[in-house]
Amino acid sequence: MKTYQDLLNVGEEEKDRMMFCLTAIKEHQSSIKYRIAEDAELYYRNLNPTIMRLEKFIRNAMGQSVPDNFSPNNKIPSNLYHYFVTQEVETLLGNGATFEKDDTKEKLGKSFDQRLQECAKHAINGSAAYGFWNFDHIEVFNYLEFVPLYDEYTGELMAGIRYWQIDSAKPLCLALFEPDGVTEYIREKGKDMAVRVPKHAYKLIKIRSEADGEMITSGGNYETLPVVPLYNEDKQSAIIGKQNTLDAYDLTLSQMVNNVDDGNFIYWILKNCGGMDAVDDERFISQLKITHMAHADGDSGAGVEAHTIEAPYAANTATLEKLRTQLFDDFMALDTKEIAGGAVTATQIQAAYEPLNSKCDQFEYCVIDFVNRILALAGIDDNVSFVRSKIVNNNEEIQSVLSCAEYLDSGYITKRILTLMGDPDKYEEVMKNLIAEDAARFNAEGEVEVNEHVE
Repeated sequence: MKTYQDLLNVGEEEKDRMMFCLTAIKEHQSSIKYRIAEDAELYYRNLNPTIMRLEKFIRNAMGQSVPDNFSPNNKIPSNLYHYFVTQEVETLLGNGATFEKDDTKEKLGKSFDQRLQECAKHAINGSAAYGFWNFDHIEVFNYLEFVPLYDEYTGELMAGIRYWQIDSAKPLCLALFEPDGVTEYIREKGKDMAVRVPKHAYKLIKIRSEADGEMITSGGNYETLPVVPLYNEDKQSAIIGKQNTLDAYDLTLSQMVNNVDDGNFIYWILKNCGGMDAVDDERFISQLKITHMAHADGDSGAGVEAHTIEAPYAANTATLEKLRTQLFDDFMALDTKEIAGGAVTATQIQAAYEPLNSKCDQFEYCVIDFVNRILALAGIDDNVSFVRSKIVNNNEEIQSVLSCAEYLDSGYITKRILTLMGDPDKYEEVMKNLIAEDAARFNAEGEVEVNEHVE
């Protein structure tokens, strides 16, 4: 694994640094962690790589393993993994980040909440994602496009290489992020790598002159690298430990459809056909698959009988249900089937949410650390919190809050009820309206404000 110290040991010539970047990218792409992240992204997009690569084989009369071109081979990946990741991200971040100061969200950029969700999704899939604070907004890099370079003594992220190539026929572009600036490189097809943009500071100052128009000069850098890692809990992908169960579920589901497509299991009994060998048997079955007809000589007593065995539908259904339950347990996810239908109390809903809340608690610490580092880079002194999205029994929850009204101030009661109703961002507006109404009522009752002037 390439480290920040390895980069510092590279010679002064730019060509050496370019070769270092290419070597680091190849090493990164050949790592086990990269392959896991790559598979996790495929699972997230409902492209189960295991069943997509699966091919059926049979043995012919010569004992050779050949592709099975006769049996159906439907491949049906489920969206369970996508569901689990989306549920965790939206439960924690669906309502956006909440700050104590009103102008913090504006300083972080209008799309901050969306970028934060994107970063969290990639972190869960790839074990880590990276947020680049680009002066007034963040840009997100996933693990498949960013090579982290850590300090080999402290383990802190000290530098990184972001690379991209939109097509094999297009240029390979990369950017080397270092504490003292960023350098951009490019390698076009059939050409050597070259410097696209020389190293420059992260903060750029624009100066406009009447003679030359707008000029850009380098400004300063940040105290630390402006690329912040967001790690998943335990710094590993959420797919680890659950991939085999996901594969078993998708394979069982695919096999059920294949059995139906195959018209149940069919086998044939050939009577008085002792002269046929294995090659003849294979030719007979192949002809049936093509023409769906069989010839038998009635005078010699030869005959053909087809027998069917119905697919084990009940067993497969039970297997799918068991695997589904196991996956929800493994991912600590909320199964809405447990709280669907009928009158469900707030206690039952809260109990069903407990595994998901525990998982979100662990990930929330990682997200808070990430946001705090972004705030430090942006020079903002504030604290972040999150209001989780969840299914609730609103009537019961609101009644519980109102029952405590005599012991709590009206501001807390108002904020808590708005949160339960999904409108926590309207707290300031509601409180202003309540204060205005109280003031109007006070004046309507005949109270007169007296100003005394003392000389």
